[in-house]
Amino acid sequence: MIRREKEYFILDTRNTTYCFRVMETGHLEHLYYGRKISLPKARGAEALVEKQVFLPGNLNAYDKTHNNFSLEDVCLEMSSYGKGDIREPFIEVVHGDGSYTSDFLFEDARIIKGKDDFRTLPGSYDETGSVEQLCVVLKDRQYGLMLQLFYYVYPDCDVISRSARLINESKESVKLHRLLSMQLDFHTSDYTFTTFQGAWAREMRKADVSVKAGKHVNSSYTGTSSSRANPFVMLSKRGTTEDFGDCYGFHLVYSGNHYEAVEASSFGKTRLVMGINPQSFCFLLKPGEEFEAPEAVMTYSYSGYNGMSGQMHRFIREHIVRGAWKNKVRPILLNSWEASYFDINEKKLLQLAKAGKDVGIELFVMDDGWFGERNDDTSSLGDWDANPKKLPGGLNGLCRKIKELGLKFGIWVEPEMVSVKSQLYEKHPDWAIQIPEKPHGEGRNQRILDLTRREVQDFIIEKMSGVFASADISYVKWDMNRTFTDYFSGALLPEQQGEVAHRYVLGLYRCMKELTERFPHILFEGCSAGGNRFDLGILCYFPQIWASDDTDALCRAEIQNGYSYGYPMSVLSAHVSACPNHQTLRMTPLETRFHVACFGICGYECNLCDMKKEELDRIKEQITLYKRWREVLQTGNFYRGRSFGEHSGMASCLDNSEGNYMEWTCVSQDGKKAVGFLMQKLAVPNSRFHSYKAKGLLPDALYHFYNRQLKINVKEFGDLVNTISPIHVKQDSFVHNMIARFVKMDGETEDLWCYGDTLMYAGVCLKQAFAGTGYNNQVRYFPDFGSCIYFMEAEFAQGR
Repeated sequence: MIRREKEYFILDTRNTTYCFRVMETGHLEHLYYGRKISLPKARGAEALVEKQVFLPGNLNAYDKTHNNFSLEDVCLEMSSYGKGDIREPFIEVVHGDGSYTSDFLFEDARIIKGKDDFRTLPGSYDETGSVEQLCVVLKDRQYGLMLQLFYYVYPDCDVISRSARLINESKESVKLHRLLSMQLDFHTSDYTFTTFQGAWAREMRKADVSVKAGKHVNSSYTGTSSSRANPFVMLSKRGTTEDFGDCYGFHLVYSGNHYEAVEASSFGKTRLVMGINPQSFCFLLKPGEEFEAPEAVMTYSYSGYNGMSGQMHRFIREHIVRGAWKNKVRPILLNSWEASYFDINEKKLLQLAKAGKDVGIELFVMDDGWFGERNDDTSSLGDWDANPKKLPGGLNGLCRKIKELGLKFGIWVEPEMVSVKSQLYEKHPDWAIQIPEKPHGEGRNQRILDLTRREVQDFIIEKMSGVFASADISYVKWDMNRTFTDYFSGALLPEQQGEVAHRYVLGLYRCMKELTERFPHILFEGCSAGGNRFDLGILCYFPQIWASDDTDALCRAEIQNGYSYGYPMSVLSAHVSACPNHQTLRMTPLETRFHVACFGICGYECNLCDMKKEELDRIKEQITLYKRWREVLQTGNFYRGRSFGEHSGMASCLDNSEGNYMEWTCVSQDGKKAVGFLMQKLAVPNSRFHSYKAKGLLPDALYHFYNRQLKINVKEFGDLVNTISPIHVKQDSFVHNMIARFVKMDGETEDLWCYGDTLMYAGVCLKQAFAGTGYNNQVRYFPDFGSCIYFMEAEFAQGR
């Protein structure tokens, strides 16, 4: 609900309040954002206004009339340079006379039911009719510029999103060096700023910094939202935990260079800004032209990180993800990449698909290597015609044979790229992002197509339309495997080169929008060398994104845990792969690989044709189990318990601290079903006791709590077999392997009934872990990187 009470604006969601006012000068003073408070007809709002009587020393007053305060020491809704505020600005404009000073003052405001679409960018949407928007109009009367600030209130999700639009109403062109999406000021600086850092194969590493003094920046200059610094950040009161404390979460609906900065002022105030990265950004606005900033998303919870995450998850599921696949359960796929890499042909692919069908796979995906002369990563991007030697019948021929096996068919593409060794580059070298006649910074033997050009966008749209229509394709993995160097477009004037990065993103969005509208039945999955473009902008078009090229279960557990702070698991795809892992060479149990992957959109990426029967049988059991529980896992509410220590450093084998464990719970929307997960990094000697605590259950419901009935290969115990064998058994000998074929060790059984409050507040004391003094079916097999999953089903949800 949005209210205007004289000079006050009050925005309420179910559990939060956001308030600001128009000052006597015409500036917007931010008053409050947090837990819901009562401000009927703005009564009591004056209590939120900072009282300033005398100007502090060495500060500048706004003007002669208002000499009791400085804009440097006021909480503001937006800011600019030139009138006293020297903190991080919201907008930077260079005017026709060369001046950098801007002074935007209140002109008007409108409260509107519903939400308008952005003109050039994707954004959130509403199908419930509950959303309201506030448009505040500010004007710089000295230079003829209009600034519109937009606020969108999603009451049921406890989310408020923001954006801005600058309109040049003057008679001169201006250079826009910065227009951010959101500014949020706080009176104090006792906060922790949390970002998610990383690189290829190690995305979303949670990093905390205490906001005491100075400025802290989270930003990307890769041309993408990047694996280096995700555009989701948090601000929390010191001491906040997963379930207690004040926590703010912030997202940017944008897939390019972004910028989040938090600054503690010399007066103890905190400012957080978010938007397009101003580095090398310069947008020329001619008279009558306008520029809109991407949407920023804000949410607040007093129930810690889990409370904030739950609100953000609901918002993304309901108001970002859209289309035919929004509420559908996703198929279990088998991807050919780690099984074959570029060495594919129709015969190999059909053998792999047949093996997948036998274990319960529903969708077979042919990854890179099917087009042009693509035998490695040095050629053929841009030449999107099937290689007749590899696929004699083309895409349609292979697709028909895959469909005859009872599987759906999907493909991999990288439409934004071009190889120098390609027919497309030979024909259109000017279509690449590069500085003519200058050496180019290379990445993965490919160049980036110039999507600032309309004709390049049209080429991608039409070429991909031809590919997608050439066969009954059910799934497309859209990749983007390099970052930008040498930002330059031959289609833009020299004074417009600061527009390249943003115009590229706009061109990308046009391509994605057109193709997803032409092929609404296709399940599109975003990818960019793993998580190099994991953001809400992509999720406006593609309902899921490949989270990381790292499929190592230990790394993936931490990566997925990092994503969970800002993203629901329903948008994150995860695969079970082979061991030794292709990225780390680490050996992890097959069950752990499945347990980690099943908390996302689960798939497989391994050579099933080379696997032993025992492994195939276990995978078949896994897939059967996942099909039974995937609606809970894909659409349920996700909660974090314990998490691995910072940066996934290997714990000491003598360290039994909380940082040695990862604990998750995913609960169905009605609270009646849940899946729990417990994983450890390293087995700690003589540490038998472990417990599991659920979250998000119905306190008064009686739940059946149970685990998977597993059989353990006797070879996992090494030559301990000789402690019970009447004859000596040499490890990995013929005899050892024969025994392993017929003798399996029973895993422990967890089977009990208890109430939801018991499972959440007390937890379950699990069967003891193996500790070196004996093993039977009452002992839990829990080795290095071991994990267990638990199931909870409510018998009833009423009184006891």
